[in-house]
Order: sequence, then C-alpha cells, then structure tokens
Amino acid sequence: MQKRLEKIADNNITRSASKNSAVARLNGLWAIFERSDNVLIVISADPDAIASAMALKRLLSYRVHSVTIGYPNEIRRLNNLTMVERLKIPIERLHTLSMKDYNKKILLDSQPNHLACFEKMTFNAVIDHHPVTTGWDAAFIDIRPEYGAVASMMVEYLRAAGIKPSVALATALFYGVKVDTQNFQKQNMQVSDSICFRYLFSIANLNLVRKFELTELRRSELRYFRTALNEVKASNRRAYVHLGKVSTPDILVIIADFFNRVEGFDWVVVSGIHGEKLVVIFRCDGYRKNAGKLAKTTFGRFGPAGGHREAARAESPLKNLPLRENQEFTTKTLIRLTTQHIK
Repeated sequence: MQKRLEKIADNNITRSASKNSAVARLNGLWAIFERSDNVLIVISADPDAIASAMALKRLLSYRVHSVTIGYPNEIRRLNNLTMVERLKIPIERLHTLSMKDYNKKILLDSQPNHLACFEKMTFNAVIDHHPVTTGWDAAFIDIRPEYGAVASMMVEYLRAAGIKPSVALATALFYGVKVDTQNFQKQNMQVSDSICFRYLFSIANLNLVRKFELTELRRSELRYFRTALNEVKASNRRAYVHLGKVSTPDILVIIADFFNRVEGFDWVVVSGIHGEKLVVIFRCDGYRKNAGKLAKTTFGRFGPAGGHREAARAESPLKNLPLRENQEFTTKTLIRLTTQHIK
C-alpha cells in the first residue's frame, strides 16, 4: 500500500492504512470550521478537482458563512469548459480574488508544494490522492494515494453526512472518477472507486457525461486533421507526424489518440510547436513497449519528458534542440530523433 497521510485532529497523524471511519473523517473536517468562516477552496482545475470542490462546497453549506472555489490555471480543454458551462459550476480565477476576504482555506486534489502559488498560501485542510509530499502542514489532512480519484473520497464524505448529491453534483463526480481513473484502466484504481462509481451511476445524467467526453474540438482546429493526414509518415508499424505551430498542445493529444486507433500502428509520435516549446506526444499499447521510457530517452536531455507505459509527453525549449541555425523542425527531424532509441 502506498503511504497515506491523515490528520483528523490535533497531533493525531496516521501514516499507514487508516483505521478512521468515514464519519470520523467528516467530523474531523467539520470541526475546523465555524459558522462565521469565509472559506476558499483552492484547486488546479480539472474534472476531478472541480467535481470534488463542488462536493466540498455542498458539505460546508449551512455550516460556514460563505464558500468560494478558486483556481490558478486557465481552463483550456473543451471537455472541461463544457462541464463547467453545462453544469453552471461557480468557480473563479484565483488572481481575481482577495486572499484577505477568506479566513479559512482548503487545498483539494493537490498539495502545497505542487505549484508555486500554493506554496505562498497557508491551508487549514488538504485533501488529495497524489503521492504524499513533505515540508508542509495543516490542521486537517486526508491524503489517500491508493484512490484513483478525489471524487471517490468526496462521495464517501457525502454519504457519511447523509447527503444525496443532486443530479448536477453526481454528474460532475461521475465524470471526475471516469477521467481520473481513465475509465477504470488506471492501475491505482481501488474497490472504493468502483463502489462510488456504481453509487453515482443511478443519479448522474449520463447523456451530459457523454457530451463532456465528446466535446474535444473547436471548428477552427479541424484544419490540424488535414495537416496530420497529409503529413503523417508510416514506417515499421510506426506513425510520425509534426503539425508545426499549434494553438494548444491539447490538439497534439487528440491527433495522437486518433492515429493510435488506426490498425497497423504500434507506435504513434506526434509533435508540434506551442510558443517557444516543442511538445511531443507518444502513444503505444504498452505491451512490451514503454512510451514514458521512450519519451525520456529521446527528449529527456532537452527538457521535461516521461509518462506511463502507454502514454507519454515531452516538452523542450526550441533553443535546446539539436538544430542547425535557421533549420526548421519537421516530421523527418522527429523521425530521426526518435528512431535512434525505438526498437
């Protein structure tokens, strides 16, 4: 079992399999708040974090004076924007909020040293499912790395409180669990995730969930498919394509996933330039292949690179690439750099 970190009362810290019940955790969370509190829930916005923040806001309703959800990152993915718009989720950019207006802060689906802006803040509670980090503290801590999604943890809190989620909240939580467990294919998914998923299944609006999942492309981005289909080079069951400049790295992921569904491709490598960086997306089936290892060995010397066996990513400042002066990065360049390491 991965190392947990749990603190539901002063000086009561658990660093192993927790014996605390869901009700004990709930009461420990509620105990740090008062009716006059103005609470800020801080997230790095993605489906799991957004849904979990909605659930936490519901848990604190009628127990505190106000609850606001703030996030530092720009939400760019259409799936996530559609989720926020369709469910009318009230979230606000962190830089537009005045920290002095909130006397209690909760960090959700993250830890204080994950982002620089989080390190500057003091949190009263931290709830997360990522591997445990050190160098920070809070009055209430619940970190369970063995869970596939924080949304699953929040369902347990809601049920302990005797709160049945609304259709909108259940839909958000359902989608959050699906995304963060990669449709139950992620290795760290637990029985607890399955139980929460089944519970939400009968409440959530599944048609809305499908709408979130299918809304990936802006009409203006269809042109990248034309470029990809014209530019793709296939060799030895591998597909390579460089898209040139892209408006968002997300389109590289969409194109890579598209080619990964084509029969006859064991490897897919898609690259593009966003700003002053080259972004490369790797896809394979993970069977006797390791996309994360290939990304690291191929582009790790130029910038951050890595990932899972079946999916990986590399980013490199253009100035770090081994290109001659005025030489452009092309699909041939991508092939040359990659084939040095691929078997």
